[in-house]
Amino acid sequence: MPIPDKTRRLRPQVISEDVTSWHGLQTIATYETTRADASATNLQQTYQAMLAQQQAETEKLTLYRAAADAARLAEWEFHNAVLGMKEVVRGQYGSDSDQAQAVGLKKKSDHKRPSRKKLVAS
Repeated sequence: MPIPDKTRRLRPQVISEDVTSWHGLQTIATYETTRADASATNLQQTYQAMLAQQQAETEKLTLYRAAADAARLAEWEFHNAVLGMKEVVRGQYGSDSDQAQAVGLKKKSDHKRPSRKKLVAS
């Protein structure tokens, strides 16, 4: 039997089937085993641990999503502030100033003038 890859998550269907099997085992009053990993008490403990870890994961995902939303909004606020600053610099110093170039704008005189294309006779 190949060694299972524990780096990937189990499909939700597999976990659901396992939970159904665990609930089915609870209806068997005479179940006893010498295997410690398959005992009813170990199954109960691992089931409770799984539920606790799933809850912790859900809580942390919620916090992560909230933090990601806050960071995204802060990025947009900063971006809009920079755009406003560039407009102010262009308005105060002009489109062809060194100050405009210093904040990342291209000088108006640096733009290439459009050239006429020659018509090709057919």
